[in-house]
Amino acid sequence: MSTISDNDLAAVLHPYTNLVRHAETGPLVIVRGEGVRVFDEAGRDYIEGLAGLWCTSLGWGEERLVEAATRQMRQLPFYHLFGSKTHDPATALSARLLEMAPGKMSKVFLANSGSEANDTAVKLIWYRNNARGLPDKKKLIAREKAYHGVTVMTASLTGLPNNQRSFDLPLPGILRAGCPHHYRFGHPGESEEQFSTRLAEELEALILAEGPDTVAAFFAEPVMGAGGVIVPPRGYFDKIQAVLRKYDVLLVVDEVICGFGRTGAMFGCDTYGIRPDMMTVAKGLSSGYQPISALLVSDEVYRPVMEESGRIGIFGHGYTYGGHPVAAAVALETLAIYAERDILSHVRQVAPALQDGLRALQQHPLVGEARGVGLIGAVELVADKDARTPFDQALGMGARVAARAQAHGLILRAMGDSVAFAPPLIITTAEIEEMLARFRSALDEALT
Repeated sequence: MSTISDNDLAAVLHPYTNLVRHAETGPLVIVRGEGVRVFDEAGRDYIEGLAGLWCTSLGWGEERLVEAATRQMRQLPFYHLFGSKTHDPATALSARLLEMAPGKMSKVFLANSGSEANDTAVKLIWYRNNARGLPDKKKLIAREKAYHGVTVMTASLTGLPNNQRSFDLPLPGILRAGCPHHYRFGHPGESEEQFSTRLAEELEALILAEGPDTVAAFFAEPVMGAGGVIVPPRGYFDKIQAVLRKYDVLLVVDEVICGFGRTGAMFGCDTYGIRPDMMTVAKGLSSGYQPISALLVSDEVYRPVMEESGRIGIFGHGYTYGGHPVAAAVALETLAIYAERDILSHVRQVAPALQDGLRALQQHPLVGEARGVGLIGAVELVADKDARTPFDQALGMGARVAARAQAHGLILRAMGDSVAFAPPLIITTAEIEEMLARFRSALDEALT
């Protein structure tokens, strides 16, 4: 039972919320969690179909993470990494991440959120190109429907209108590449491979039009999360990477959602054969139990940064709480649990129940496409299945279905008319079946 007063409830400015509607209806108050479920103040259970915000990989009530935080709070509750200082959790976590990472990563910068990690990537890209004597090579490419954060810079990289409208964004210097969603943007009769080829050709044309000496980096999620769980078409990343290498454009891979098992491999890079120059992680790094993120960079990226700091006298960037010892200790324990429990094998074992179940929903009159990989997926709602006609946005069909799902004890997230699933990685086949049954009831009610 919650003891929060109405006055206290009114004190919060809620993110990603219609604030007028919220003032009328108030919030859903969650008071505890257990496994893949959370419970409201009336004691009602909800299957958390999005693992909170794509992050609570180990579910709620993982005592080992509570104990790791408690031990570290007693030993060293805070210290920082500024001015050549460090502590055991930060150094051990950085070394462990380098062992796990795809490609040839050299250094780890610890921060507090995916937004901060991606923001830092931009600053390092610019700093590095100044060090290389390339002051004009600063433009950044991100994709339509991309999501990379909500700072001023990362919201500019994000390719979703509501992250920019009325915020006077995006900043200048952001270029936009096509969204790799074959169902929605493929030409009639165009295969996935042909679609990928066209997107790569369009990317190359964009770089040439802007001038390769002005384009610094390309940001990409392996699976695009908040844009609607968009799975890359066949051959996409191979073709894109060839273009980037040709023009000395860095590839920054945003693994904030996909990292640590979500796709059935440790990283989305492993699933799709991506070789990043820089990589950001967060969310599953601590199973959401503590705020922490990391930017991993290759030696090719790091060395000019190091040399420039020597010329200037300092690398003038950092966050007070970056590499916080409690967060780092919890992250280390999270990674240990993933290994000891072989979380990847579990994901691969139960993923077919989710993916097959979502695809079975394509028979429903409201569902145009079901898509996903591992334990992440989405269904896209359409007004006309044959013509793939979307609903009028004013109807808010995705939000309506998500609201009906919540009424049936299932918390999901609608991004437009795509409804996303990303349950805790510990979910069982039986719990997946229960989750999908609750969702089907929501679909049926939205249809009537």
